[in-house]
Amino acid sequence: MARCEVCGNDYEMSFEVHAAGAVHTFDSIECAAQRMAPMCENCGCRILGHGLQADGQFFCCAHCARRKGVRELADHA
Repeated sequence: MARCEVCGNDYEMSFEVHAAGAVHTFDSIECAAQRMAPMCENCGCRILGHGLQADGQFFCCAHCARRKGVRELADHA
């Protein structure tokens, strides 16, 4: 068993995520998202889909990007 690095749960079905040369151990997708997913620069929500990016900033949608002055981004429909 391995211990989740977010909640500390020692769980027999934990899993590893390998990213950017590091290995992370989690017991759930929720914990993995809490640690790994970027946050929207405007509203602070975790971005679990593609999101939008401009000048090193992450946004969950074009509305949030506009709120931070980034006008060139558009949501995909």
